Amino acid sequence: MPAYSSVKLPKPGPNALALITTAVSEGVVKATEPRQVTAANNAVGNGYLTRDKKDGKTYYPTDRARDILAMLQGIAEPADLPTSADIPNNLPDILPSADASGLVATVERARALLDEGDIVNARIVASVAYATAKSAAQFAEQVGATEKLIAKARRMQADALLIETRAKILIADKWDEAQASGQASKGGRPKTVSDGNGFTSEETGLSRKEIHSARKLAAAEHREPGIVERAIQARLSAGLEPTRANLRASVGTSTATKEERGNNLYETPAEAMHTLLALETFTVTVLEPSCGRGAISRMLESAGYGVVLADLVDYGTADQHGELQAVQDFLTSQPPESGSYDIVTNPPYGELVNAFIAHALRVFRPRKMALLLNLNFLCGFEDEDRNFVMDDCPPARVHVFKRRLPMMHRDGWEGKKASSRMNTAWFVWEMQDDGSYGDSTVIRRVDWKDHMPAESSVVVESEAA
Repeated sequence: MPAYSSVKLPKPGPNALALITTAVSEGVVKATEPRQVTAANNAVGNGYLTRDKKDGKTYYPTDRARDILAMLQGIAEPADLPTSADIPNNLPDILPSADASGLVATVERARALLDEGDIVNARIVASVAYATAKSAAQFAEQVGATEKLIAKARRMQADALLIETRAKILIADKWDEAQASGQASKGGRPKTVSDGNGFTSEETGLSRKEIHSARKLAAAEHREPGIVERAIQARLSAGLEPTRANLRASVGTSTATKEERGNNLYETPAEAMHTLLALETFTVTVLEPSCGRGAISRMLESAGYGVVLADLVDYGTADQHGELQAVQDFLTSQPPESGSYDIVTNPPYGELVNAFIAHALRVFRPRKMALLLNLNFLCGFEDEDRNFVMDDCPPARVHVFKRRLPMMHRDGWEGKKASSRMNTAWFVWEMQDDGSYGDSTVIRRVDWKDHMPAESSVVVESEAA
């Protein structure tokens, strides 16, 4: 089955789904009523149907439609898929020839290859199973299938991801062994291995970038055995999709050593907080989940808010009452209850930021959340978490700094102080009365100099945007 893991599958409506399933079942479908024609044309645009070149009311199923419905048919039980007056009640039975055990067999084949020591092919087969299960879960969720069916697909996705990751870790270990013994090319010209017996990245089935990522996973697993499986299981237990990106964030970046990532601490300038506090108000107690050394929390407390402190790293930061910060990974943390706190923070950037914000909106569901982010966060479409936080739960307001903030230097930086080259903004999410985060975003340009306290003697020249 082709993998559509890089494509956000569009959700067909009831009329379109009825036409798609009929087309897959019978090989062709006729759209006779105006609403059917509209639905069919939408399905064509979404890649589920093709239109007959001579008869504009005749449509045929595409491979995408066949593959996705076959996958769901393979794991569905009665009532797992939606039914309505417009959708055939026997949807799980429309593909009698489908191999119901195909995905399971693929996962088991990958597991057997891994057990046999064929780690390169185990990774390849597991990768196919991962992409297939990912597509099935995504499509099932979008067409309104039961949580039970979605969970089935996610469990198979998790199994495939675990096998794939274990294979990558073994490949990384063998790569390190080969390099240590001089049997792996370390790059550069001339090649460090010249007798034809070298171990190349091509033979691993991974690019050098992927090998680097695999080595980080291996290092995390060796430091803390079982962390990969626990991270994947944590996503399932939280009812979330187990993805490679989230695994890298939970195991790779957040478990890297201090020397490797410098703790990702870039203290928030006071100018940013003066502006936020002038423009937004929050509930009496605010969560600061990336508190660092307290640059944000101190100013929140000065404005009269109580602050709950937490960070992945133990900085020994305390609130105004002497209560020390919690030490925790935000990606695996849970609130006392949904909506317990508003959230204000400058989150860790890089590959972690999308998962961080998505976890906040899915699990913590704050009434209001303000995050200091690179203005480029408005863009991007390939990461599912980014699409979720910007399209499905868009921020209510984005306060764009038209004058760049003073440079945020890394914690402990003792080099030359530079001018900022980053355009930043406060992204503010606010829950609506219906429990959603609305469907639109207002973008405003602000100047932090307009919100500095009159008694401030701080004068900072920042490069114009």
